[in-house]
Amino acid sequence: MPDGTSGRDFTSACDRDVRGVHRDGLPPTSSLPTLVAGLKDESTTSAALGLPELIAIGVGGMIGGGIFSILGMAAKIAGHAAFLAFVLGCLVATAAGYSYVRLALTFRDDGASYTYLEHAFPKHPNVAGIAGWTVIVGYVGTLALYAFTFGAYAAHFLGEADQGLVRPVLSAGILLFFMVVNLLGVRATGRTEDLVVYTKIVLLGLFCAAGLTSVSVTRLTPLFDRGWTSPFVAGALVFVAFEGFQLITNAVTEIRDPDRNVPRGIYGSIWITSAIYVGVALVALGSMDVDRLVAAEEYALAVAAEPALGHAGSVLVDVAAMLATSSAIGATLLGASRMLAEMATERRVPRAFSHRSRQQVPWVAVVAMTALGLAFSALGTLEVIATFSSLTFLLVSIAVSVANLRLRARTGSRPSIVVAGLLLMSSTVVLLLRHLGAEQPRVLVTVVSLFVAIAVVEWRFFERTHRTSTDAAP
Repeated sequence: MPDGTSGRDFTSACDRDVRGVHRDGLPPTSSLPTLVAGLKDESTTSAALGLPELIAIGVGGMIGGGIFSILGMAAKIAGHAAFLAFVLGCLVATAAGYSYVRLALTFRDDGASYTYLEHAFPKHPNVAGIAGWTVIVGYVGTLALYAFTFGAYAAHFLGEADQGLVRPVLSAGILLFFMVVNLLGVRATGRTEDLVVYTKIVLLGLFCAAGLTSVSVTRLTPLFDRGWTSPFVAGALVFVAFEGFQLITNAVTEIRDPDRNVPRGIYGSIWITSAIYVGVALVALGSMDVDRLVAAEEYALAVAAEPALGHAGSVLVDVAAMLATSSAIGATLLGASRMLAEMATERRVPRAFSHRSRQQVPWVAVVAMTALGLAFSALGTLEVIATFSSLTFLLVSIAVSVANLRLRARTGSRPSIVVAGLLLMSSTVVLLLRHLGAEQPRVLVTVVSLFVAIAVVEWRFFERTHRTSTDAAP
């Protein structure tokens, strides 16, 4: 859930998650206040979320740690045109957002892609099941991405960026810290999380404003120095930074005048976030050579702050990155463990993951997600982690759009808009896969193998449990 949502406003929506009803279709990158609020008493429920609150939810959800970790990779692929990757990301997110809006307003009991796919494919439960498993592994990817980024910026802050073991140790340390926090049932207040998200926005705004003084147009020319298709490839890679707007659909029953405010909240948050991303990318690309950004790939934004703000700017970005990623790790682990426990209750994954402590913490799920995040962060490269995470969100968005197309008679969607969005998302995925095949075949093999493994394991598990249930029936 977004780093900046008000816990008070989300009590009811998140209470469904805690009781085992909420099933979010995409991993929230920073959803702590919403989920934390769900653990409070239902008596504090307020069904009066207006447009300002929804904008805060969407913007806070998207500006997690992604922008800090992927700018260098985008520059590596698209060169001077890397800022256009975020423009493309905005278009893709808007296209996906259309289907989320229509489905959320139609199925107001539970705004989740898992539910949408159940409605769209009632005779094929494996479709929703594979999506659920993919989302869980996507949670692992985001945990690893944020832990990796936290470790990189923390090492840079400590002056140890070139020491090989420092980054992995710091990444592991932050994951283990939040595992303990979750196991103890420690809660953060929504007000504190509001402060986190607005601090991030202010710091990035200061970066853009101050950085304009050091921008040189000559650094941005020629624009397509790495080919005109490069922004499309980079756009697919950076899509992980746009995950989060879907959280608005999860609170649809708490929204005042949802027919008016849900679309405004989703589209508005996407466009505001996109403006911030494009501004950050333009300042970074216009302030220094692309090669230097690429060289500092893991902590590129901190290096980009130096021309305008000096060492103080680098420190501010390091702090902002650590703040953003640590908040996202805590929220992702909290949300992932509860979704995994819910799927276990529904027998979509082994039941052991549903075991809870006396504090009602799904401790097996928490430990399992942390262990997988540790392994992925330690063994995977930043390229593998980011590529897998972005492709996960793109594929789930495509699945949701297909569900919307199948349910268009109920959602009132325009097929032409949905199909156009599907073509845009699919083309972006294809271009990214072609790029990986030509430039990074090992990354492609690794990522595709992960998706194939997810599908096979889910299918085998479903067949085994379904057969067992059939045999046990009288």
